[in-house]
Amino acid sequence: MDFGLRFRFAAPLFAAFLVVLSLLPLAAQAPPGPQGTPPAQSAPTPSIQQPQGPAKQKPPQESGVTISVEVPVVTLDVIATTQHGDIITGLKKENFRVLEDGQPQTITNFGPTDAPITMVLLVEFSARAYGWFAYEAKYWADALFPNLNQKDWIALMTFDMRPRLEADFTQNKDEVRQALYRLYFPGFSESNVFDALLDTVDRLKGVKGKKSILLLATGVDTFSKHTLDQTIKQLRGTDVTIFVVGVDKPVTNYLEMHRSLGNMARMDYLQAENQMKTFAAMTGGFAWFPQFDGELPGIMRQVAEFLRHQYSITYTPSNTAADGKYRKVKVELVAPDGSPLTVTDQKGKKLKYVVYAREGYTAPKGGVGD
Repeated sequence: MDFGLRFRFAAPLFAAFLVVLSLLPLAAQAPPGPQGTPPAQSAPTPSIQQPQGPAKQKPPQESGVTISVEVPVVTLDVIATTQHGDIITGLKKENFRVLEDGQPQTITNFGPTDAPITMVLLVEFSARAYGWFAYEAKYWADALFPNLNQKDWIALMTFDMRPRLEADFTQNKDEVRQALYRLYFPGFSESNVFDALLDTVDRLKGVKGKKSILLLATGVDTFSKHTLDQTIKQLRGTDVTIFVVGVDKPVTNYLEMHRSLGNMARMDYLQAENQMKTFAAMTGGFAWFPQFDGELPGIMRQVAEFLRHQYSITYTPSNTAADGKYRKVKVELVAPDGSPLTVTDQKGKKLKYVVYAREGYTAPKGGVGD
């Protein structure tokens, strides 16, 4: 969408919105369902110090996915970035060490992943804050599409009281954008984000390949059927990577500047941000909380870059017990001799780095490993 047209359309609405906000306290916090990354890159690609040496159809349904627990094999999608968010490229199998519950694992397969992106765009479209959050989520979501390739799959879901399918999986990006543009007036002031996330994850179980959800929301949950603990427990068992873009900052910053945001509301939004960060981190994704529209193109570009530069790592767990327990997984970067990997910039300055990967998985219960 042309951002000039967007702002000419939005200016009167936003002016009226600001007047209402100055007079009224923040609205009460508060949805039918589908079928079936770090800051933007700017610096040069980091180098690694290591020794030189020897059309419309559904996405295919599947069994092999990001993490498979039906058989004693675990597959992780992994990416590493510097502390500044620049993706580290050129990594090899010997640069990775996988620990499961603290025990080193033997990597059996390794390689860059080049599969098309399969993503659900999950958008909070509720009437909370007089509909301004819905307005932000709708137009911010549009910044994703220039970063998608022809073979990528995308679906659109919205939620308020309930999750709602707006466009099923397709490689026709215009079809999804048109569904996004048709969203006009949110109907309810509820935002049941826990239910919406779990519903979306459940509907992705049969989809092949690496799968992700891009959640645009405040993260405030009003009265989902699922609790936070239940949501975290179920997300531990999924192979879906969750990316988050928080949409609350422009409004909450304005309210704080005018001393119109109460302490309880402030705590609710901070708690919601922490919850969404947890969802992203535990599934190998990332969370952003932009304050200005101008940040969105870089964020959406980074989401696509993140997914396109992942490495696929497969190992057979040394613990073969089929006990249904949660296994913690940690992925580290090492030099070929096992010492910590050193990453430098073009001037030779050492850089800190972060590895993004799923934090664990739930072992199968019964059958395998008995």
